[in-house]
Amino acid sequence: MKILITGGNGQLALALDRRLSREGSGHTVVRLDRSGLNIASRAACLQVFDECRPDVVLNCAAYTAVDRAESDRDAAFAINADGAGFVAEAASAVNAVAVHFSTDYVFDGSATRPYVESDPCAPLGVYGASKLAGEQAVFAANPSAIVLRLSWVYSNDGANFYKTMLRLAAERPELRVVADQLGIPNFTGDIADAVAAMFALDKKTLQEQSGIYHLSSRGITNWHAFASEIVDRANLPSPPTVTAIATSDYPTPARRPAMSAMDGSRFEAAFGWRFGPWQHGLDRCLAERIRSA
Repeated sequence: MKILITGGNGQLALALDRRLSREGSGHTVVRLDRSGLNIASRAACLQVFDECRPDVVLNCAAYTAVDRAESDRDAAFAINADGAGFVAEAASAVNAVAVHFSTDYVFDGSATRPYVESDPCAPLGVYGASKLAGEQAVFAANPSAIVLRLSWVYSNDGANFYKTMLRLAAERPELRVVADQLGIPNFTGDIADAVAAMFALDKKTLQEQSGIYHLSSRGITNWHAFASEIVDRANLPSPPTVTAIATSDYPTPARRPAMSAMDGSRFEAAFGWRFGPWQHGLDRCLAERIRSA
């Protein structure tokens, strides 16, 4: 299949490109960054898709600055809502399967167990609201689209919590990390493997699997415990102390969900995939870091 990936400089797009471009995969991958496609332009989406004629579109382009979005609402909605709809519309125009990536931030975090796809959405801030509006725009433009919700994404690319912890661990004797926000970390390599499993289905069958799916590893943790595992498993020469703090001790412009864990069972049943424990993803990520050092 010919696969077009938007948001090409992001950590998710890079991981998907690496996985789907492997020798023998049978896929041709076109990865475009913002200079190649600004998804906030409907005309640009329609033109690029008409020229590329992809079979599948993976929309990784997003405004992800959660705190900045609180004072930059228009920009967040232009990309996460309007742009998402434009991508889905352009995919429909060339009969491509549209796969859009969304977030756990569409929920308010009040659940006492991992979220399932049918749970009501109630975003706490602008970022989550813009991503929820994006999901709605995608299905309005392309009812056969697939939306994959992700949470706590990390990798050796770009900026993310995992990389921040490793950097600070080399600079400070103590890391103070929030312990009262629950979720499931997801390595982009694991996400890419799961997405690759989707393409064992043909294009027509993929379109018949339209809807929302939660894509997540297994095992609930918190940011403090995740940071502790990063420090412990990285075998640092002088590991810092990792101290648990409350959300109230680390105020941010945007409110974070207290519970972000999502249940990936629906995805597993639809695409014949089995998610592993999040710790396995962390070990993979750290091994990748060593190989590239």
